[in-house]
Amino acid sequence: MAWLTETDRRLIALTWVVKLGVLLVGAIAYASFRNGVVDSPGDILHMWSHWDAPHYLDLVVFGYRDGDSSSLVGPNGYRSIYPEDLALYIVFYPLFPWLGSVVNAVVGDPLVSVFVVTTVASMFVAPLLYRLVRHDEDAPVALRAAWFLLIFPTAYFLHIGYTEALFMALVLGSFLAARTDRWWLAGLLGGLAALTRINGLVLIPALAAEAFTQWLQRPPEERRLRVEWLAIGLVAVGFGLYLALNYLVYGSPFEFLRIQHEHWFKSLAAPWDAISGAFGWFESDKPDNRLMYGFMELLFVGIGLAGTIFAAVRFRPSWFIWMAGNMLLFVSTSFLLSTPRYALTLFPLFVSLALVSARTWVLVLLSALSIGGLVYFAGRFAAGIWAF
Repeated sequence: MAWLTETDRRLIALTWVVKLGVLLVGAIAYASFRNGVVDSPGDILHMWSHWDAPHYLDLVVFGYRDGDSSSLVGPNGYRSIYPEDLALYIVFYPLFPWLGSVVNAVVGDPLVSVFVVTTVASMFVAPLLYRLVRHDEDAPVALRAAWFLLIFPTAYFLHIGYTEALFMALVLGSFLAARTDRWWLAGLLGGLAALTRINGLVLIPALAAEAFTQWLQRPPEERRLRVEWLAIGLVAVGFGLYLALNYLVYGSPFEFLRIQHEHWFKSLAAPWDAISGAFGWFESDKPDNRLMYGFMELLFVGIGLAGTIFAAVRFRPSWFIWMAGNMLLFVSTSFLLSTPRYALTLFPLFVSLALVSARTWVLVLLSALSIGGLVYFAGRFAAGIWAF
């Protein structure tokens, strides 16, 4: 395709190599830890359907509903794994399951449908990051940044039935559109990102900072307010559509907050509350709890914090605000959970790794550590062992 450069094609090919590697690691882990047998392509997909993933499948088939849904039966005899919980799924933002529903109308299999959505979205992520970084760095740095994104320890979420691939494609697309002065496209993609994840809202201050940066870079006589910057408000429109969905289904635009608090026991809190809670896991008598809920959560908070500090002194203000805003969201909660997965959205972090890995030995070392983490966490997840 003419609009794809040679670098785009290479990065898409690399995405597929990593994707197939992740699926292979999962199959080996499933067979080893679960004494399972992978008999069909369907088994390869089912082994990745854990934790939040079945909730998205329910939303693909049944949509958002209030009240008892235990008697619902979908096409081809599909039944919810947790039918009594379907009324609680408004906490999962709608764009991803809506796209899955569109695909499902054609293929008739919700699990295949969400994999189709993530597969398509995942092919945009590395090329978009490369193109964005190239506006400020040279080609080797941009390539290494895309490489570190694809091999990040939790990058398997780019390839399974979760929102990460879609969200990252929309966020990177929004940043790139703003960087290339296509503000209405930036706002539209940002609004779609806010329909996918709560942290899409961080795009509002980030895009505003990008607009201000571009304003400062103009000669004083050319500085003026531009009507195109109103497009940043489309991010808020996207979130407003989510609030409207809450109201239409439950009668309250903030129902998701109540359910998040009462069912998942999560609410806004001071960052030190969440961090101290993670330290509390070190007192657990179960080593795996100490590792995953304590050490790994705090490790990736530390990695994110280091990346945020680096972004403050090295990158564009919009990148720093994206890092800082997301980090604040991650830790301003009643307890830390899935921080390593959330860190995948911190794209300036991968540019930081690209910059510090100019020497071959550093690149090899960081790549080995990252790939090792990816293999370990992906294997755990496929085997049904908690991995964020």
